[in-house]
Amino acid sequence: MSVRAKRPAARILLVDGAGRVLLFRFDPGDRPPFWCTPGGAVDPGESYAEAARRELREETGLELECGPEVAQRHVEFVTIEGVPVTADERYFRVRTESSEIDTAGHTPLEQRVMQSWRWFSRDEIAAHPEMIFPEDLLALLAATETEDA
Repeated sequence: MSVRAKRPAARILLVDGAGRVLLFRFDPGDRPPFWCTPGGAVDPGESYAEAARRELREETGLELECGPEVAQRHVEFVTIEGVPVTADERYFRVRTESSEIDTAGHTPLEQRVMQSWRWFSRDEIAAHPEMIFPEDLLALLAATETEDA
């Protein structure tokens, strides 16, 4: 049995004015492509909220307050770099009126594996043929809708 690294992570449920959520498509090459919310690992000394704001800026170019944490989950997976982790993911719901995304802040790894993004409606998420993470994204969006008020 391999030991899994602990990975604290901040994830963003970025919702636009039309109620669509932003997802990035990951194509790691060694497994089927999948879609995921913006976000990533918490840096040493950083809070989850600080990580959410930094990840949002780096991955989307948006400088927005991330507000309070709206959900938490523990999941196990293998990172793009091939590291088995147990992730403590904290979710932040962020509303934006802009649908413009700037990926200039992506790291070289992100540039290689995150080559596309798009805004998804709820119906598009439900019908999408590729895997979307978190797997219960629709339920998570529904449970956090009051955060937009």
